[in-house]
Parts: sequence; structure tokens; C-alpha cells
Amino acid sequence: MAIYQAASHVIRGLACGSGLVLALTGCAGKSEPQIQYVRVEVPVQVPCRAPEIAVPAWAAAGLRKADSLEVKVRALLAERRQRLGYEKELVAAVDACR
Repeated sequence: MAIYQAASHVIRGLACGSGLVLALTGCAGKSEPQIQYVRVEVPVQVPCRAPEIAVPAWAAAGLRKADSLEVKVRALLAERRQRLGYEKELVAAVDACR
């Protein structure tokens, strides 16, 4: 059915545009095209406005070779807690941009 309609539109266009009159009904019924407005939703990229997260001063950064094992372990445990908190802040900033 669609092929028949497309072919009839082509034949009418040839008959009306070229001066050949094949069927008077094809040219006589021609009217102005109607304008229809259609709303189309298009996604637009928006820059992320998450706050900048400062890198903390890591607890193990100031360790020296001469420090005792207890001091080193405490500093590493403290730095682990710092890193977990820092990672949570980074994840929250990334999630805010989604």
C-alpha cells in the first residue's frame, strides 16, 4: 500500500511540474502544505559543577626510617582512614555529576 501511495505522488509530481497532464484530479486537488510543530527532546551536555576536593596531608607522608614500628603502624592506620574518607568525597562528587 505504501509503495502505491509513493508511486502516485511521484506521478502527480511529474504531471504537475512538467506541464504534462496525465490526470486532472492529481493537480486540481493540490493545496498548501500544513505546518506542524513537533517538540523534540534532545539531551544537552552540561558541565559538572561539583566542588573541588582538596587532597589531605597524608599521615604517613612525614614518616622517617628512624621512627618506631608503633609510630609507623599508627600513621599507616590513620592514613587508611584518611584515604577512605577522601575516596567517599570523590565518589560523592562524581555521583553529583551524573
